[in-house]
Amino acid sequence: MKILSTLSPLRPVPLPALMVLAATVLATGLAASPAHALRIKEVAAIQGVRSNQLSGYGLVVGLDGTGDQTTQMPYTTQSLQNYLQQIGVTLPAGMNARNLQLKNVAAVVVTAELPAFAQPGQRIDVVVSSMGNAKSLRGGTLIATPLVGADGEIYALAQGNMVVGGAGASQGGSSVQINHLSAGRIPMGAQVERSVPTPLNEGETIRLGLNATDFQTANKVVQAINSRHGLGTAAALDGRTVEVQAPSNPSARVSFIADLEELELAGSTPSAKVVINPRTGSIVMNQAVTLGPCAIAHGSLAITIDSTPVISQPNAFSQGQTVVGEKADIQVTQEGGKILNLPPAPQLSEVVRSLNALGATPQDLLAILQAIKAAGALNAELEVL
Repeated sequence: MKILSTLSPLRPVPLPALMVLAATVLATGLAASPAHALRIKEVAAIQGVRSNQLSGYGLVVGLDGTGDQTTQMPYTTQSLQNYLQQIGVTLPAGMNARNLQLKNVAAVVVTAELPAFAQPGQRIDVVVSSMGNAKSLRGGTLIATPLVGADGEIYALAQGNMVVGGAGASQGGSSVQINHLSAGRIPMGAQVERSVPTPLNEGETIRLGLNATDFQTANKVVQAINSRHGLGTAAALDGRTVEVQAPSNPSARVSFIADLEELELAGSTPSAKVVINPRTGSIVMNQAVTLGPCAIAHGSLAITIDSTPVISQPNAFSQGQTVVGEKADIQVTQEGGKILNLPPAPQLSEVVRSLNALGATPQDLLAILQAIKAAGALNAELEVL
């Protein structure tokens, strides 16, 4: 048996990561065409205009023997019994839903997002997810399920046939499955029963909430609005909130907001950010990332374990037994790393070129980027997913 664990040494080969290709293409495109100025709608949203999360508990019926095992899921049988009583079906004396040994029913959680300004009668999509041990929800039908908000009130009613983007089959102890079978979606599967009031037309002002706290962006939003609608129309309350004077007439206010969202922010650029996903080794950075001068030393460590079987054979007529042993040989090799000097990189293409010079794997690059940031040479915010 041989187990090899190694950290790749420095070598002048391209970094085998999708991040490099995507970032290089992005940098090339940015160099060829001028950057598009950000609009207010891309950095801020109207406070109070938001969606609301809805959820509910229901039953999916019509499954082909792939539902919950009723002996292990007591809430499924209890829910079915309650449903039968509501529609006027009474089970014989001494019998309950557990005795029926159902296989075509599954308990599910239904979730949906109620958009802002949604009115009664409009339809929204719902997602249905199994909460028991059902093997598959494919071909099932969700029966009427109330969807409630955080306040416990019913805002929508969901029902319909599910769309499950997967397939599976099993026979004789063997099985095959494609994609996920325990969750599905019902397009336009819920009807809104109650609207959520929004404070859009209340008061003489509206407030813009920035997507991220940034005093410079807040100041640019104020300047853009005042340049278009007059001095004093907008004022920044803090690094994330801008208050704007708006018309009191609802129709005029909607037109005012539509014009407001299209205003461009002069000289605006997105904040520099590097997003790291250590689970997949993915690294994504935007065009605002720059690199200061720094020196990096990156060596390699290799651990090799060889396992050789050893057989001890007893002599003839010794009444001994053959014994199988194991001899392990462990070797640790560490190669010396060299120091690589990275020059300043004011553009994304140069940052990618400098990182390519390291010749590190994506997993090694995760640690290197964090070390560069700690040293103050990476001018960007690190975000770990």
